[in-house]
Amino acid sequence: MPRSTEPVQPADEKGDSLERWLAMHRRFLQEAKDAEPEILWIGDSIIQRLSQSKIWEKNFCGMHSINFGIGGDRTEHVLWRLHNGELDNLTPKIIVVLVGTNNHGDTPDEIAQGLKSITTLIRDKQPQAFVILLSLLPRGATPNPLRERNKAVNEILEEYVKGNSKVQLVNIDTGFIQPDETISHHDMYDYLHLTQKGYTKAFEPVNELLTQLLQEMEGEIERPETEGAV
Repeated sequence: MPRSTEPVQPADEKGDSLERWLAMHRRFLQEAKDAEPEILWIGDSIIQRLSQSKIWEKNFCGMHSINFGIGGDRTEHVLWRLHNGELDNLTPKIIVVLVGTNNHGDTPDEIAQGLKSITTLIRDKQPQAFVILLSLLPRGATPNPLRERNKAVNEILEEYVKGNSKVQLVNIDTGFIQPDETISHHDMYDYLHLTQKGYTKAFEPVNELLTQLLQEMEGEIERPETEGAV
């Protein structure tokens, strides 16, 4: 079994990092009990920092979203969290997942296997939820092996979701790589994490899909009440 699919807690590299990670996990468990979200966001720092973005405030917050992102998480860390309560005590309509870029040392296939394991677990625990996988973003100011690795993961995921009516991959790389193959600091301030401009650029396609899905789901709920009416 590759480590990307084995649920584990992260190593305590800073002396308090595991304690802080577990504190966030416990907070998420409480939030799951208190909230009734329609959309659950799960992932690493890109998801975590999304909650401080303008597009979150403008669009996603009003969709009754809850954010379970933790910076530095790998696929196996997200798996541990989901196996240990973060999918309990809530019934979201949609679950959005973005993780994998921190899986250093793993092959594209191993990272994709981790994401497939996450998706399978979500489908088992939350069968009513539509799952949205977000593509891994490119990284680095100039071309590099990790950028190529993330691209390869996305290609595997494209094949994985084909024919699956309850899982969809959304490409959030909306032109971050410029014609000279560099990434602008205006989009990613450290060539990894998104700026406000970058968040709007990356997550507008997600906003469009979520809006469409929620409208369709609302229509499905209302339709039985109106059928046969005169």
